[in-house]
Amino acid sequence: MIEFFQHALRLYADPSRVVVRPFHLAWAGNGGSRTERLVSEVMAMSVSDTRAQLEIVLKDFEARHWQTRRVFMTRYDEIEAQLKLDGSEIGDEKRQLIGAYFCHEYSYAAAALMNPSAVPHFDQSGMPQGSMRILMSLRSVGEGHISSVAFREGIITDKNELKLAPEPPFATATDTIDEDEEHIPEGPITVYRHRDSTLSGTVIFPITAAQSKGLEDLRLVQFTHDDGSIEWLGTYTAYNGSVIQSELMRTRDFRAFDLVPMTGPAARNKGMALFPRKVNGKYMMIGRQDGENVFLLQSDTLLHWEEGEKLLTPKFPWELVQIGNCGSPIELDEGWLLLTHGVGAMRKYSIGAVLLDKDDPSKVIGRTRDPILAAADQDREGYVPNVVYTCGPLRHGNKLFVPYGVADSSVAFAFFDIPTLLTALT
Repeated sequence: MIEFFQHALRLYADPSRVVVRPFHLAWAGNGGSRTERLVSEVMAMSVSDTRAQLEIVLKDFEARHWQTRRVFMTRYDEIEAQLKLDGSEIGDEKRQLIGAYFCHEYSYAAAALMNPSAVPHFDQSGMPQGSMRILMSLRSVGEGHISSVAFREGIITDKNELKLAPEPPFATATDTIDEDEEHIPEGPITVYRHRDSTLSGTVIFPITAAQSKGLEDLRLVQFTHDDGSIEWLGTYTAYNGSVIQSELMRTRDFRAFDLVPMTGPAARNKGMALFPRKVNGKYMMIGRQDGENVFLLQSDTLLHWEEGEKLLTPKFPWELVQIGNCGSPIELDEGWLLLTHGVGAMRKYSIGAVLLDKDDPSKVIGRTRDPILAAADQDREGYVPNVVYTCGPLRHGNKLFVPYGVADSSVAFAFFDIPTLLTALT
C-alpha cells in the first residue's frame, strides 16, 4: 500500500448539535382541525398562563438555539398565514408560544457522520503561500436515519497540516422563502442560508417529496464554465424511503442553493460525479449504472444524462464485489486522477486510484493493483463496520487531501503525495 500521512484529527457524530425544525401536523383528513384546535387552546389561555408556559419553553430551549424567540415568531407567521388568522390582537407572547408548539428540536448528526467531499473555499483572501482555505460537505444522519448536508470550513497546508474552523454554538437550517405547509414541494427548489449564520453552522435538510428520507453523499466540485466563471456543483442522492433519484446542487455564493432533479436513465442511479469542466465540448460524469461497474457518461446539458459506456470493471481481489467512484476526477498534467472504492471479501471497503487520459477519459492509463487506503484496525468498528469512503478529495499543489468516512461513524483525514501516486499508476 502507498504510504500516506494520516492526520490525527477525527470528527464524530455529535448528538448535541441541534437545530429548530418546523413540526408538521398532518393535514390529511382532520389534520386542519387539529392544527386549529391547538391554536385555539393557546388563544384561550390567560395572559399569566401564556407567560408561564412560554417561560418554561424558553428555559428549556433558549440557550440551545440561535434567536429562539425570532424563530418562534417566524413559525407563528407561517401558521397565521395558513389558517388565515387575524393576528392584529394577538400579543407577542401568544405568538411565540403558538410558534413553539409548531417547532421541534432535531439532532441532525446524532446517529452518524460520514462521506465528506472537499473543494477550494470561495474566499481565499489572506492565505499565505502554501495554504488553502477549504470547504467540506458532510453527510450527517439524525433521527429516523434521515440524512442531511452539513458543512465545515478549514485550512490545509502543503506540510500536511489541517485546521478546521470552530463550529458556532448554534446551528441553523437553510429554508425556502415561501414554505407551503399543505403541499410538499416537487421538482427544483432553492434554499437559503440564514444571513447571520456561518457556513460551518449551516445544515441543508430534505425539502421535497423525493428527498423526504434523505440527502445522501454530496459530491462537491468546483466547476469552471466555458466563459471562465466558477460555480460549485454537487451531485447527491435524493431518497424518499423507496426510490432514489440523482439531483444536482448548484451555488455561486453558498448563500443560495438550487436543488435540481436530474433526468435520464443514468439519473436513476447513485454515485454520479461530475468532471470539473467540459471535456471536448461535453459535460462528463463518472457513474455506476448497474451497482457493480464504473461508467463514463457524456451530456450536452448538466441536467439530463443518458446511459454511458463501461469504463472499469472489478479486477483485483479487494474490489471483486463492486466498484464505484470516490468523487469527481481531478485534473493533472498527466491526466484525470480518479479515486475509486472497491468492496471485497466480508464486505470490506477500500479506496484505489485510476488515471484517465486527459483528452479522452474513456482511455485508462493506469490503475492501482492494491488499494491506497483500506479499513484498518482502528477504522473497522462503527455504525457500518469495515468501511472507508470519500465523496471527494482535493488537490493542493503536489498533495492530495482526502477526507474520508470511517465505518459510517466518523470522518478522518489523509494526505497523499501525488507524484508517488502517479508512479504507482504509470
